Amino acid sequence: MQLGVTFPQLEIGTDPAVLRDYAQAAQDLGYRYLLAYDHVLGADPTNRPGWTRYSHRDQFHEPFVLFGYLAAVAPKLDLVTGVIVLPQRQTTLVAKQAAQVDILTSGRFRLGVGIGWNAVAYEALGMDFSSRARRFEEQIAVMRLLWTQPVVTFHGKFHHITEAGLNPLPVQRPIPIWIGGMAEPVLRRVARLGDGWLPQGRITDEQRDRIERLRRYIAEAGRSPDAVGIDARLDLRAVPEEEWRDEVERWREAGATHLSVNTMSAGLATPRDHIRAVERFMQAVGP
Repeated sequence: MQLGVTFPQLEIGTDPAVLRDYAQAAQDLGYRYLLAYDHVLGADPTNRPGWTRYSHRDQFHEPFVLFGYLAAVAPKLDLVTGVIVLPQRQTTLVAKQAAQVDILTSGRFRLGVGIGWNAVAYEALGMDFSSRARRFEEQIAVMRLLWTQPVVTFHGKFHHITEAGLNPLPVQRPIPIWIGGMAEPVLRRVARLGDGWLPQGRITDEQRDRIERLRRYIAEAGRSPDAVGIDARLDLRAVPEEEWRDEVERWREAGATHLSVNTMSAGLATPRDHIRAVERFMQAVGP
């Protein structure tokens, strides 16, 4: 199992030196990868009764730009988006940005994608929220074509490309696509299309049942279970320190190939506290 860190962007601030120090600390501690969330816009909840999720007060660094910087300052880390909200973005532009990150990391990039939930961001980005799941699968097909062929012609329901291609192409052809989400349609989509799955939550009996269903769907799709990885997340706010190692072992036994430690919302006051937390975690469960 590879261990990673979830970039604590809600709490790390905007000082480039601090971002560098965190990534370099993770690298030096022996973590294999760094995973970052994606939210383009946060909604002001003032006139949205019942809004309980991320708001305009929550800080999110843009992953592709962030990764361009981190690839230079922490060159041994694999970089992972967890996840890019794919249908609210232009497919060809995502393919171009992902290819560039893959080049800058020398092929150490995984593109985690999902359909998202924030209709406010979809509206602001000019994308249709209601068709996001239908567009998502075609987007994956288009990106894989763009990453593997110098010239592409594609005419689908949502995308039209006529004799055009990306240059430069990525190192990985294609870049691995991992899919996030917990709903049943997501599991079926992962089984058919994904190189890996990004679940949320602890490893419970319900989670194990979900993994078994995923394996069954993978077999039904004619694929080997080994072809699809699982990148779990351990939230320090939810798992007491004395249970860290057991939680990691339970995920390993369930078939997780990767696990990132998330220090956000765990009561840590400073970026240095986040670094100390991932250091304690590595000492407890790694390498």
